[in-house]
Amino acid sequence: MASLQKVHTDQAPAAIGPYSQAIVANGMVFTAGQIALDPQTMQLLEDDVAVQTEQVMKNLRAVLAAAGSDLSAVVKTTVFLRDMNDFAAMNEVYGRHFGDHAPARSTVQAAGLPRNCAVEIECVALVTTPEATSRHG
Repeated sequence: MASLQKVHTDQAPAAIGPYSQAIVANGMVFTAGQIALDPQTMQLLEDDVAVQTEQVMKNLRAVLAAAGSDLSAVVKTTVFLRDMNDFAAMNEVYGRHFGDHAPARSTVQAAGLPRNCAVEIECVALVTTPEATSRHG
């Protein structure tokens, strides 16, 4: 059986339930969905999808770094939007963070998201520096 390594970093919001920020297995990182919580205060940022997407991407970067990865190694993302009318604003911020790297993506409107946030994003990535998980996992 493959070993599963839990990932935790103080640079991203702590899990608000019985789950890990990410799990590393077989050279892959599977993140929990990130919402726009400030890691220090655990408060949700203002109700603006662009502002929230910016924080979500910062949170994803931090979790990926703790797992020995980064945005350039992301294979797949899933974006959950409270309102599909927010797609363009979310997509602009998302696109700035990924640049020319365009991982596979699904985007869905969800009937309800944690803390009534505007956006939640999860991803699957390759581990690029395995020693990071032994330090932070």
